[in-house]
Amino acid sequence: MTTVLHWVLAHRIDTGTVFDAAVAVAVIAAVALLVHRPLRRRLPVALAGATTGCLVGILAGWLASDVFGVFGASFSYVTRTWIALGFAGVGLAVASVWRSRWWRVVIAALSIPIFLGTAAIAVNDDVGLYGTVDDALGVTGYHSAALPQLRLGVPAPTIARWQPPRDMPHAGVVEQVRIPGLTSHFATRPAELYLPPAARVRNGPALPVIIALSGQPGYPWQMFVEGHADSIADAYAAAHHGLAPIVVSPDQLGQPDNNPMCVNSPLGNSATYITVDVVHWVKTHLRVLASPRDWAVVGFSQGATCAVQFAAAYPHLFGVFGAIASELGPTIGSDTIALGFHGSPSAYVAAQPVTLFTEHRPYAHTIGMFAYGQLDGPYAESTHALAAAARNAGVRTSVLAWPGGTHSWHTAADVLTGMIPSIADRWGLSR
Repeated sequence: MTTVLHWVLAHRIDTGTVFDAAVAVAVIAAVALLVHRPLRRRLPVALAGATTGCLVGILAGWLASDVFGVFGASFSYVTRTWIALGFAGVGLAVASVWRSRWWRVVIAALSIPIFLGTAAIAVNDDVGLYGTVDDALGVTGYHSAALPQLRLGVPAPTIARWQPPRDMPHAGVVEQVRIPGLTSHFATRPAELYLPPAARVRNGPALPVIIALSGQPGYPWQMFVEGHADSIADAYAAAHHGLAPIVVSPDQLGQPDNNPMCVNSPLGNSATYITVDVVHWVKTHLRVLASPRDWAVVGFSQGATCAVQFAAAYPHLFGVFGAIASELGPTIGSDTIALGFHGSPSAYVAAQPVTLFTEHRPYAHTIGMFAYGQLDGPYAESTHALAAAARNAGVRTSVLAWPGGTHSWHTAADVLTGMIPSIADRWGLSR
């Protein structure tokens, strides 16, 4: 029984097979509810219920996406359609119990979770948020482990002179690590750390670092599980003598649904946690290069907004940044200034990346990579505005519109496939 449960929880739910099966079951349930004698009298009631449910779903999607910004992103038309269809199914089920026998009431009750579950699977497939049920529950295969016993006090070979030893592992590894908020006192979940093969030997070279930030709602491990950052870096390392960036995915949120906006505020000192606690931990626990030219911060969605904020405000820490579908600036909706900036509009304006780029210009050596999904309208607008501000401040800027992309982890993973190797090439790891 335990084996079966583990298989169910670990089975991929973002595949065509699961989606097709869910849709087939939902169609069967809908047909079972519609087939009723006398059909002429029952059909108008069923259609009225389905139509009412559909309208409620359209309204719910609009409120969640465009009014309250529950998930911090505008829903795609695919997601909105499936929300409407899910509610339409619920409306059909409710209407079907009118003057029905007990067994039809049972069918209607069982159909409701089928309709909602199918809609949830379809929405998840569209945004690529969770690959398995375990992912949705926050369970991953990453575990805490002792870091390699590095000889940190011994001069490390340079990247240019690096020759991989015979006992170097063939692949990198992702480990779960605790990075305490010693200065920020920011309560966080464990971070995820990718070490390429060259970082897993006792006397490997000092390597560059990518700080990678997932979106909100989210978990640090999503940068690897859904964004495939480790697989991308591993493929790069396999072609370059085990060399690839060290990738650290810390928790800038605190909890999946929190959004402290990567600033220091009553919501938590998220900015200090990343720029002081995380940076210090990496430099004291791993063999890494110290120059800001060898440090990058990248992110998706809320994490992308944070990446732009940090790159704009701390050019002495990060010389490279990558933002996939960034908002124009930190926001949690109508309460942003009250909760995040002590009610001060001027403090809010000062924290905007556009303001920060102007304040800290010129950026003599900073490189900025912006990307968004071609079908991700709101983020296309914010991305181009940020890119223009960065370019005007002296940042060497590029902008990529991913063909057919939406605001999803699918798009993020596709962009990272090119972004991570491009950053590594700039750092000379392709020697």
